[in-house]
Amino acid sequence: MNDNLKAFLDQKVAQYNRPEFIANDPVSIPHMFSKKQDIEIMGFWAATLAWGQRVTIINKCKELITLMDGAPYDFIINHEEPDLKKLLHFKHRTFNDVDTLYFISFFRWHFENFESLEQAFLPPSPLKGEQNSLLANQRYPLQGAEGAAEATLNHFRSYFFSLPDFPHRTKKHVSSPSQKSTCKRLNMFLRWMVRNDNNGVDFGIWNKLKPADLICPCDLHVDRVARKLKLINRKQTDWQTAVELTERLKEFDPTDPVKYDFALFGLGIEERWGIEGILPEF
Repeated sequence: MNDNLKAFLDQKVAQYNRPEFIANDPVSIPHMFSKKQDIEIMGFWAATLAWGQRVTIINKCKELITLMDGAPYDFIINHEEPDLKKLLHFKHRTFNDVDTLYFISFFRWHFENFESLEQAFLPPSPLKGEQNSLLANQRYPLQGAEGAAEATLNHFRSYFFSLPDFPHRTKKHVSSPSQKSTCKRLNMFLRWMVRNDNNGVDFGIWNKLKPADLICPCDLHVDRVARKLKLINRKQTDWQTAVELTERLKEFDPTDPVKYDFALFGLGIEERWGIEGILPEF
């Protein structure tokens, strides 16, 4: 482990992992709410729509909130068919009204059965003999298990599209490791929900999944900076790249490697490292 690099990244985490970071980032959307289910729903939606300019992402999410009368969970649970008409023209890039209506259908179905969206990310217990018992419907945490994040995200995508009428086109908006995707948006959403360091950015409202099991969101900016810092050797950018990066970050903090997302993302998008910024030697 390079102590100088760790010290540098720790300093950058401290610089960007603070409330001032929130306003210009999609994480500001779930921060508009105090109800847990609203935080989960709009956190998931903000992460899903997080491609393109951050200002545009934030504005589109606010538009969606307005269309749901400012109360996403209440709208989803209590809406009637005519209420959905105003959502028929919602669009952000390739995410359209078909996708919007399926998201609402999924959320309504899920929250009629579970109190939290966290349950959607917990695979059923595989213990022998449970298939025909009440325990078959319980969910278990995978913390500490090798490949926990991969199993969690693969399960979630399967679960998300388990309704019989899901539109095939919507599948492109929810990735999984089985597709070789980095799953940047889902990993970002999990960071928001799971990490709890009392710094005010991430929510830490889930406790079944643990920070040590998270995978670093690997977007264009993070990927570029991580390669400049020689934290990634893999030539392509896919799920294994995100895992490789996270394993390297665990050398700096094995209990909370994803906190370095703040450093890598901040260096990439705020300081434009690798484009305009001068890279120090480590």
